[in-house]
Amino acid sequence: MTVVTPNAASAHGAAMTPGSRTYLCWVDGLDQTGQIRPTNQACAAAVNQSGANSLYNWFSVLRSDAAGRKAGFIPDGQLCSGGNSGFSGYNLARNDWPLTHLTAGATMEFKYSNWAHHPGTFYFYITKDSWSPNRPLAWSDLEETPFLTVTNPPQRGAVGTNDGHYYFSGRLPSNKSGQHIIYSHWVRSDSQENFYGCSDVVFDGGNGQVTGIRGNPATPGPNPTTPGPNPTTPGPNPTTPGPNPTTPGPNPTTPAPSGGCSATYRTVSSWSGGFQGEVTVRNNGTSSIGGWSASWNLGSGVTINSVWSGTHTVSGSNITVRNAAWNGTLAPNASTTFGFTASGTSGTPAVTCSAS
Repeated sequence: MTVVTPNAASAHGAAMTPGSRTYLCWVDGLDQTGQIRPTNQACAAAVNQSGANSLYNWFSVLRSDAAGRKAGFIPDGQLCSGGNSGFSGYNLARNDWPLTHLTAGATMEFKYSNWAHHPGTFYFYITKDSWSPNRPLAWSDLEETPFLTVTNPPQRGAVGTNDGHYYFSGRLPSNKSGQHIIYSHWVRSDSQENFYGCSDVVFDGGNGQVTGIRGNPATPGPNPTTPGPNPTTPGPNPTTPGPNPTTPGPNPTTPAPSGGCSATYRTVSSWSGGFQGEVTVRNNGTSSIGGWSASWNLGSGVTINSVWSGTHTVSGSNITVRNAAWNGTLAPNASTTFGFTASGTSGTPAVTCSAS
């Protein structure tokens, strides 16, 4: 038996939503023993170059002497590592990094690790339409002005844990489609220490789901230099995207209540070879329920890629999604939603719900 003991964590934060390369590669690779064995090929290549300690310290992509500097201080081609040699593998030019699916122009909640709490300002940039994932990121690939700037945001969770984070709302760029990088730069106001990071995203009508980790295949949209015929139009909030180049499914189907709850399905968006679905579970009874499960037939050729806000099992062509730890209890007439991405073509499944 080989025991791996990581070095002590040296610092202090990285983007968690949309997830930075180091954070999502850590999520991808962490196993029940506490060791890190990435399944994503880009993450594995980064670890092969930089070592597993780069993921044990996924929140440490920093320069202690940065003092707010960017271009001219961090060399082109080293933006994703912040010029820190311990993270050089995360500069690799690849198109198979874990992806966060987003809707252009939508307002979403950003999360940034607060492994150590410091005052400062967060700057978020987006790549130009001319950027290509086939070359290392350069400063000239980024739009000059950050699309989001936030100073001293609030935080949730315990400092110094993998769950603690700053949180703040921000509007995503409204004129983007296809695959891009959101580049983050956190400038501490109480020292010269700065943090840098790359978050790989695709603007395809998604609302934060992640593909490319733990066996879920990455499904990027069209190349950003070749946008679809209709630009994405944001909705009023991140959970209600407006019209976009995807093809929405038919009207939701609402089966009869079963066991005190009902489940309503809708197709949020679709693209060539896949789609995003959402199910709303409602307590139709007169007393609270402590848990629920929703089941339906996937249909011919449909494969589930990822599920959020619930846990799922698949048996043949049938899928069952059970509540997560935090959304199982529903008061009378209360509801919750879970979402998923899938390969194949969306249909009009009849979803049954059981309460417990």
